[in-house]
Amino acid sequence: MTFSWSSSVPRRIAAPSRIGALLLALVAAGTPALAQLLAADAGWRTVTLEEYRQHLEQLEGVVTDCAAQQKLKGAPAPDDNACDPTRVGPDDRVSGAVQGDAQPREVRYDWLRAVLARAGHKAVLAQPGAVIAIPAKPAPQPSVNDQLAEARARLEADELQAAGPVAAGSSYAAERQTLSAILSEKAYQGVTEVSAAERFREWLNEQLDRFFASLVRFGARSRWIGRTLLALLLLGVGVALVWIFVRIERSSRIKLIPDDFGPVPGAPSAREWQFWLKDAQAMAAKSQWRDGIHALYWAAISRLESRRLWPADRARTPREYLSLVSSSDPGKPTVTAQTLTSLTRSFERTWYGGRAADPADFDAAMELASSLGVKPE
Repeated sequence: MTFSWSSSVPRRIAAPSRIGALLLALVAAGTPALAQLLAADAGWRTVTLEEYRQHLEQLEGVVTDCAAQQKLKGAPAPDDNACDPTRVGPDDRVSGAVQGDAQPREVRYDWLRAVLARAGHKAVLAQPGAVIAIPAKPAPQPSVNDQLAEARARLEADELQAAGPVAAGSSYAAERQTLSAILSEKAYQGVTEVSAAERFREWLNEQLDRFFASLVRFGARSRWIGRTLLALLLLGVGVALVWIFVRIERSSRIKLIPDDFGPVPGAPSAREWQFWLKDAQAMAAKSQWRDGIHALYWAAISRLESRRLWPADRARTPREYLSLVSSSDPGKPTVTAQTLTSLTRSFERTWYGGRAADPADFDAAMELASSLGVKPE
């Protein structure tokens, strides 16, 4: 891995350089078991910049000793530890690497342990957090001597970089000046900052996206919830369609007749409501209360029908009149359905029910009819 002191690099200096990554990948490709059991859990130690540089010098010596052992003929002796990965020591946390940066920089040596392990024919446990690239197809594997030479060159390059602390990054004043000059051009004059309303809409859209995404994840885990919601949706659509059809059917039955149409023969409005009222008063004068209530009811129906609340029809029953009044269009004159209902019940009890009527019943019917506009002139 290349140890870069730039302040713009990440704090963890564990990303391998091209040489280190190549070394590690080649070792992993050549020895699959070694790729999964790489470096020992050597731990960490906090060092200064000078101690880090001294550690690099020691590692160069380790690589040199291992390379010298590789030049000997035959397999290494069991007690020869020149290529032992444990000689690398713990990983470093270097403090004071960049001026003004209080956080230490972390440097791992898993790549070097892997090279030494291959050279010494040893395999040890992987360092926690190490990322090992295991290619799908094995690549041509270089010799151990080539890998040791590349490792030594890498350590020398890291030592040169660690010769002294690096100053903090520049303030990019020149870059800011260039960018300000570009934004001041005519093409960018109409560009404005994002308004608070746009930021709120963006935030709201983000929250909605998260909410619906959570619903999708929850529905994927509990499929019965999705089926239940779909069934409720279909049921709601069906109920809404039925309600719309019922309203259309009711409104089609209650249509205003054209103003140039005359009264329908035999309908209640064919006779002026004033005549119905005079008949009711004449019946009351004779103490014929039942007939008087009958005339009052039809006087009220004639009065309402003359207002064009519904098409005239001589075959309509009292109950049908009630249904027409309860579903009157909003644009028609206001009619109290409860008043007509009370008058209809009084009329049905005395006329169809055969109940005897008295002056109190007639007066009550007269008051209800007056509320519907049937008043003596």
